This record gives sequence, C-alpha cells and structure tokens, in this order.
Amino acid sequence: MSYYVDGFVLAVPKTKIEEYRKLASLAGDVWMEHGALSYVECVAEDVPYGELTSFPRAVQAKDDEIVVFSWATYESRAKRDEVMAKVMADPRLKPDMENMPFDGKRMIFGGFTTIVER
Repeated sequence: MSYYVDGFVLAVPKTKIEEYRKLASLAGDVWMEHGALSYVECVAEDVPYGELTSFPRAVQAKDDEIVVFSWATYESRAKRDEVMAKVMADPRLKPDMENMPFDGKRMIFGGFTTIVER
C-alpha cells in the first residue's frame, strides 16, 4: 500500500526547542486524532552545512538555530486534505500558530506519494 506523506523542514532557535517540542507534541496529538496514520518530529544531529545545498541552507538556519525535520503519513491524498482541513480548524492549535517558536516563513513543506517503502 502506498501512503501520502506531508514533509516539513524548519529552523528552530536552540533556546526555544523545548517550547517547540511541546507544540509539536500537541500538534502530533491533533494530527493523529483527525486521522493521520503517523506523526514524527526529529531534531538535526548530523546535517552538515553544504556548499550548494543542505538542510541548514534550505531553511536559512542561523548559528543559534537547529533544523527540525518532520512528517505525517496518511492513507491517501484525499485523506490528507480532509485531515489537514480539520487540523487547521482545530482550536487547540490556534493560539500556538499565532506565536510559533520558529519563523514560519522559512519552513519548507510539501506533499509526497510514496513509491518505495519497506
């Protein structure tokens, strides 16, 4: 079975990583309650600054920021669209979305259809 995946890459100030972790934990609960199959948030550990491209370059990470890579999976694109509409309307995320502990303008995101999975 192929899944639909939403992927996110962003830079979080190191001083706000705990605040971000709390927001991500709440967001994970919300995504799962509304129908996502999985929700994962990862903090960079081995992401070298590349000469042309890299995770830090992609989000214009500053020296005092850390890269976060996350994803959610769904049974289909249609299910993702349904879940995302519910997530964006969920009042539990509204206050946090207004005061995010990262610069949302530098976040990269997109939807993907899986072609190989083991």
